[in-house]
Amino acid sequence: MAQKETKTAFCAYLRVSTARQGKSGLGIEAQREAVNRFVREHGGKIIAPEFVEVESGKHNDRPKLAEAIKRCRLTGATLVVAKLDRLSRNAAFLMTLRVSGVSFVAADLPEANTMTVGVMAVVAQHEREAISARTKAALAAAKARGIVLGGLRDKAPDISRFQKKAVSAVRKMALEAAEERRDVIEALAAEGLSLNAMAARLNDASVRTSRGGAWTATAVKRTLERLASA
Repeated sequence: MAQKETKTAFCAYLRVSTARQGKSGLGIEAQREAVNRFVREHGGKIIAPEFVEVESGKHNDRPKLAEAIKRCRLTGATLVVAKLDRLSRNAAFLMTLRVSGVSFVAADLPEANTMTVGVMAVVAQHEREAISARTKAALAAAKARGIVLGGLRDKAPDISRFQKKAVSAVRKMALEAAEERRDVIEALAAEGLSLNAMAARLNDASVRTSRGGAWTATAVKRTLERLASA
């Protein structure tokens, strides 16, 4: 009797930042599609109802994230999120993810691991504190000059710049990991093998991905594309 193939188990975590977005589904459908596509490409399955967080950037509570992590601990599933870059400036999310002890993956940055998320969390927290300190100092100085505070102001901190910095750090680490595997992967590509065949050969040779896992055709393709653009 043929042994039944075991699929990798995933728990999906989706996040929107306002109650209005949560009720309207704005942003959720795109995240859901990204997660489902990633799981399909990796031959996995989502084993629990998705965990949807509706939270404000002003609060650090992540009850749905805590529930998703608990489910992963109980089942051994991997936590999957759609876009780590969208969450990379959220220190509370990153730190929770880092210390959770569960396996996780982001559909947009599958190379991210505990170390890279830790780096992103430190950067996010540092920039958050720096922005807060600068903002308080600027407001105090303005108030001392008799300026009426309130409303939109020019030269507000560009938080997206810090987000891009953190994501850039992760992508740099991913490229370095690809470079370490360049010789063996390019040698297989030179043989004219298919992506699936290359993945099988890499697994047979006990070569691990940057996350320490097994190779898939998608992972091989992504690594080849990264090496080609280097």
